[in-house]
Amino acid sequence: MTLSVFDLFKIGIGPSSSHTVGPMSAARQFVDILIERGLLARVGRVQVDLYGSLALTGRGHATDTAVLLGLLGERPASVDTDQVPALIEGVRTRKQLQLPDGPCIPFDEATDLLFHNSESLPRHPNGMRLSALAPAGELLAAETFYSVGGGFVVRDGDEPTNTDESSTNDGAQRGANEAPFEFGSAAELLAKGRAAGLSIGAMIRRNEETRRTPAEIDAGLDQLWSVMEQCIERGCRTAGILPGGLNVRRRASHVFQTLQSKSTAVDPLVMLDWVSLFALAVNEENAAGGRVVTAPTNGAAGVIPAVLAYYRRFLPGADAEGVRTFLLTAAAVGMLYKRNASLSAAEMGCQGEVGVACSMAAAGLAAVMGGTNEQIENAAEIGMEHNLGLTCDPIGGLVQVPCIERNTMGAAKAINAARLAVLHGDGTHRVPLDRVIETMRQTGLDMQAKYKETSLGGLAVNVVNC
Repeated sequence: MTLSVFDLFKIGIGPSSSHTVGPMSAARQFVDILIERGLLARVGRVQVDLYGSLALTGRGHATDTAVLLGLLGERPASVDTDQVPALIEGVRTRKQLQLPDGPCIPFDEATDLLFHNSESLPRHPNGMRLSALAPAGELLAAETFYSVGGGFVVRDGDEPTNTDESSTNDGAQRGANEAPFEFGSAAELLAKGRAAGLSIGAMIRRNEETRRTPAEIDAGLDQLWSVMEQCIERGCRTAGILPGGLNVRRRASHVFQTLQSKSTAVDPLVMLDWVSLFALAVNEENAAGGRVVTAPTNGAAGVIPAVLAYYRRFLPGADAEGVRTFLLTAAAVGMLYKRNASLSAAEMGCQGEVGVACSMAAAGLAAVMGGTNEQIENAAEIGMEHNLGLTCDPIGGLVQVPCIERNTMGAAKAINAARLAVLHGDGTHRVPLDRVIETMRQTGLDMQAKYKETSLGGLAVNVVNC
């Protein structure tokens, strides 16, 4: 079954889709497995082992917090972000963990949640193992999960699946009919569009209609944009210092106040400042553990909302239907990267996060600017071509420096890519999107591990963390 728009865009919490959203979902899945097997009441201890990138940057990415929340029964889409500090403090103070509908068990992070910094599991750099033991020490169950980027979680031995259970369950209920426009490459997508006389967004909508009613699709897309808008609004009014120890000052509120008094008639580049503001606002909220939409990841969560906000604020004729078209089209491009490369910075570097988000946003904007399918594909190609080789080297393992500003750069590039493709191109170009995606994949494989979300190279070691 084809991926869904709601697989690519998931509502969750910051700061990381692969290190926060994925591990929380995996921990909750583990609890569900214990319930299904009738083992929950027998559990006397749970041990969590984190490997690879989850271990190396897990503390800065709040992986420990995410795992605890999942074991407490919380899910990324529904957890009350305001209650997270109290929930975690309760576990750490009492050194007890209340399993949902199960026993309250002893839990000491020093012995029960281990970061294996020098070990990796074979399938993916973001590996974790959860074990449940009886009070006497007997192993009741053990499962290995891989957080493969964008909030997607794979259980060892299973095929990749979506972590958003509402989307997964809905797909299981409505997904009996094969999607009419299955595609494995951009070339195939373009060919099907020409044969059917449909835009990329229209084809993706037809695919979604095999799972949901048109009203459900619209409501889901509108909710995604609503969460993005709310995230921008919160970021624009919230000042202070971001958590984690780097003492990074939140800038969006100050930029917002400054821009209120500026006019594009005086300085045309003020429009670009607004785009940067939108991205800053989202990614500061993400860094603070707020509610965001993975688009397609948390580390790149500001690019698509910023470009969408640019569309709504500055382009004539922008409306709600245009937002839906943007998201449907962007999702099509995201599906290509998910299928043929990766959305994981631990595998691809930041080209797999901000680079992919830039490519998706460029495609979505090109669509609402009236671009043809070929121009949309060209915009997506431009968006990635000039992010190839982008490393992931977060200082202190935090999704702050350079991640927050990097989203502003990704949004600006996406707008430029769409304008080049639609206003100054006819859809013909030398480098196909499929070749760029394959180049990104090869570049990611060739990239040294220290530049792939380990905080062992790049800015992470060349900037004093104090």
